[in-house]
Amino acid sequence: MNNLIISNLYYKKKFSKINIHFARFMVNFSDDVDLDVFLAAALVSRAAENGDICIDLHDHAEKIILEKENGHDALICPKIDRWSRKLLMSPVAGRPGQKRPLILDAQNRLYLYRNWEYENILVELIKKRVNDTVTDVDITRLTQSITKQFPEDDGKSINWQKIAAVTALLKKICIITGGPGTGKTFTITKILALLTEQAAGSKLKICLAAPTGKAAARLQESIRQTSHKLNCGDRIKDAIPTDVKTIHRMLRPKPESPFFHYDRENKLPADIVIIDEASMVDLALMSKLVQAVPMSSRLVLIGDKDQLASVEAGSVLGDICDRSNLHGFSDDFCKRVFEITQDNLEAAIREPRPKPGLQDCIVVLLTSHRFTADSGIGSLSREVNRGNAHGAFMMLKDTADKTIVWHEMGAARDFFNILAKKIIEGYSEYLKEADPLSAFARLNRFRILCALRVGPFGATSINKLAEQVLYQHGLIQLGGNSANPWYKGRPILITRNDYGLGLFNGDIGVTLPDPDSKLYVFFSAGHGELKRYAIHRLPEHETVFAMTVHKSQGSEFDEVVLILPDKDYPVLTRELVYTGLTRTKKTFSIWANPSVFNNTIKRTVSRTSGLRDGLWG
Repeated sequence: MNNLIISNLYYKKKFSKINIHFARFMVNFSDDVDLDVFLAAALVSRAAENGDICIDLHDHAEKIILEKENGHDALICPKIDRWSRKLLMSPVAGRPGQKRPLILDAQNRLYLYRNWEYENILVELIKKRVNDTVTDVDITRLTQSITKQFPEDDGKSINWQKIAAVTALLKKICIITGGPGTGKTFTITKILALLTEQAAGSKLKICLAAPTGKAAARLQESIRQTSHKLNCGDRIKDAIPTDVKTIHRMLRPKPESPFFHYDRENKLPADIVIIDEASMVDLALMSKLVQAVPMSSRLVLIGDKDQLASVEAGSVLGDICDRSNLHGFSDDFCKRVFEITQDNLEAAIREPRPKPGLQDCIVVLLTSHRFTADSGIGSLSREVNRGNAHGAFMMLKDTADKTIVWHEMGAARDFFNILAKKIIEGYSEYLKEADPLSAFARLNRFRILCALRVGPFGATSINKLAEQVLYQHGLIQLGGNSANPWYKGRPILITRNDYGLGLFNGDIGVTLPDPDSKLYVFFSAGHGELKRYAIHRLPEHETVFAMTVHKSQGSEFDEVVLILPDKDYPVLTRELVYTGLTRTKKTFSIWANPSVFNNTIKRTVSRTSGLRDGLWG
């Protein structure tokens, strides 16, 4: 191995230390060190760090990794035929089904073995569910239940919540996707009522879960608030479960291990498994989850396919839904739905109707009950989703609509001065509250969202700015040093799960004194109740006047301020802006440079995987 080349790779920061270490480890298995194998291993390691499931060798073949300089020849990836041949001749790479560290499939996608296995199993099990037939549905009872739960139909348009509920009853797997305010969680409650009525007095084993503690708490509260609105008897309402766990807690992690108690060999004891905020679930967790669900059970996934992908590897919900394409239901499914609801899906979808398949298991909720079709926020979110940067920019520049506001990122001094005023305006009422419940209500009226965590426009810097501004205006009293960051009114975000305390990544708490002036942190316990913790008992946490868009998923605020950095970065995508935009219920403003905004809206999350092809190819 030419160590000078390896050093040059590291020096140029094309690869991280762990990428280099992994690639060296791979080539050490061969008698003859091969730079082509080294490059492939380094690239697939880097891809995994960036959230990709695999790399497509076609995207890298014959591309320059390092330009010629300092006496070194340019480093260029080989031609595709040579590269794939070299890999398959090495002891570290094999074809699907072989046990090798690297797997190269027929389309020249190269995987780390664990990622290939997660993806392959997930494809296999989803297809099996799609092709399996639900035989225990009482169609007469279901028709009666549907009529009661969805009596408000005008007969002119399809109620997609109703179609989603029917699909969840008829299919072993159902995916319900839609933007904010389309009634995803309310649909969950109606599905639970329909399933309970189908059981006809038998006790159903229902598992409800979400990726984070915050998302789990929100689903739990939503079910409790909406179940009393159902058009059914008290027996059915009382039987609807409200206990929602995180996915990890539901599957029960094994200590000091990436494995769970419930897995492919030891299935969850459940008749129905419902997962909310599924867009946040990465490939590894989704694969382990689906493996743990019995084939006899129904699996329902709910989420917004257009939101940001998971923090970890994969864009699973988007791939399952084939995000950029619309698929019509099959003729068979349309006929079955018409039998139950009298809804003519064939007329509504106006798409070619292929044979039965995954498309029959996916329902997109189209009507937002939060934003009207002509509202500024609703219209802007559609333009962002379409990638129409010019249209989105013109909407933001139109001062007639006060619900969406554009701020151009000019001089740093001007930005920070204006943002300081916004911070005081947004948080002063919250910081005057002494009652924890009132403080929570005030805190959730306003939030600053950042595209990045670090840098002058990142969440960490904006939180420091917020504390300085609020301190200068006498709204908070800082502890004076980093060893004592606590003060009355400090909002915090939990960043690590603590199952013993019942605090989870994403939970937000407010810091307030007791009658003896001792500070405690209060968290919502649902039902309008709170739980209180001493400061020293808390798991890892951070201040949260500002938070990243990723951390905001699953949250809602009356007003949102989104800050994009003054320079372009690959992580800036239309999905990030869409996710930040749709966190608000009333008003949205964005700070951005026009060129950065334009590039952001034109760029999509692109995570390489074979999941979409495996399911739809």
